[in-house]
Amino acid sequence: MTSVAQPLTDRPDPAVIAAQNDAFRKLACLRIAPEAPIQGRMHVTRSLMEAGEGFMAEAVKATGEFATFEPENDPDGWHDFGAVEIQGETVFWKPCAY
Repeated sequence: MTSVAQPLTDRPDPAVIAAQNDAFRKLACLRIAPEAPIQGRMHVTRSLMEAGEGFMAEAVKATGEFATFEPENDPDGWHDFGAVEIQGETVFWKPCAY
């Protein structure tokens, strides 16, 4: 008996995932309420917390405002990773919307 791999047909729609990730980032970082309820968690690394409240506040705000998604930094179109420059330091972010 030969098994043939079936193509994935239940792939999530990148536009839906991107909208959820954008909505969660704006809610968690900017306190902008989305049109529909969304769940998620915001985790902050110890190094970001120890960088000082002003630095962390800048990083969180910049993450919420981030909108420069290009094929080079968002190949799947999910808006699920980014980097912002804060006081000469690069801060990476990844949403945890679910």
